[in-house]
Amino acid sequence: MIEEEMTPRERWLATLKRQKPNRVAMDYWATPEVTERLMLELKCKTLKEMYEKLHVDAVISVWPKYVGPKIPEGSNIYGCRFKEVKHKTGTYSEIIYSPLAEYQTVSAIKKHYTWPTVDMYDYSEIPDQINGFEDYPIRGGGSEPFLTYKELRGMKQAFLDLYLHPDIVHYCLDQLFEFCYENTKLIYKQIPGKIMFSYVAEDFGGQTGLLFKPEHIREFFLPGMKRMIDLAHSHNVYVFHHSDGSIRKIIPDMIEAGIDILNPIQWRCKDMDRETLKREFGDRIIFHGAMDNQYTLAFGSEAEVRQEVRDNLRILGKGGGYILAPCHNIQPLTPTRNILAMYDEGYKQGKIS
Repeated sequence: MIEEEMTPRERWLATLKRQKPNRVAMDYWATPEVTERLMLELKCKTLKEMYEKLHVDAVISVWPKYVGPKIPEGSNIYGCRFKEVKHKTGTYSEIIYSPLAEYQTVSAIKKHYTWPTVDMYDYSEIPDQINGFEDYPIRGGGSEPFLTYKELRGMKQAFLDLYLHPDIVHYCLDQLFEFCYENTKLIYKQIPGKIMFSYVAEDFGGQTGLLFKPEHIREFFLPGMKRMIDLAHSHNVYVFHHSDGSIRKIIPDMIEAGIDILNPIQWRCKDMDRETLKREFGDRIIFHGAMDNQYTLAFGSEAEVRQEVRDNLRILGKGGGYILAPCHNIQPLTPTRNILAMYDEGYKQGKIS
């Protein structure tokens, strides 16, 4: 067995700095149902105890406390309303009301809608959120504005707006990016030097290609994302970029913008084969993820899970620059044995050569 000669934080930092950790770093993403099940299976009373048993270098996220006007149950700060819907794969909040769906002009939105501000949050308790987890990587701040925009306008209308109402898209994304920027600054201020990375995300890809025209990504998203990236780097914080699906065409733009970590590496999607990604981009970004949720973890055998771990270590982990993790949240239909096999194999085989 590999001795734990480094803390999770040290292991992440060594990977990010392209130094040599004692073994591959491993992250944990799962739904609440899965975490509860694993804690029972492993007889763990705390998350930290579970992380230690799995040898997981899990990320600790910090966020300010909401202290603004009371939010109606089932709503968020933007006035979107949600309903809990149970699926075979778990329970998820589904949008049922989009407050900006009816507006056709920027002037109408300005007249009738009030944007939330960072004044609605108390940042003073953030230092307490990392108590006992100082040896773990800390995530704080960042942005994913189009996710919120889709809730504000409705999924279909949000994509139509890119063609029909670009002025509305620009105006709303500017507001959302500004909130994220100010929020991130205040988080950094509370625990200076403690935040390891910020999450600058946007789901650009589907199974077979981009969900957006590259020109739209460059026009609507990259300027705001670049501002967030520059803010992070000015505070010596790494940038973790999440984008599901087939995103090969936009990776060079994201690297040029300054991302440091690319997630989730859905290698079963078109143009996302691991060998090509490692060859073309492995010297410029750190890869995070690549344990397939769509088949291997959910439906594969334990042997297939262990083989995929070894393949990822061999391909993406060659020479370092890889953090092993599921491609997205592990779903409740995933057999416990496959989850345990993934981390066990990563721990046993993950010594960096």
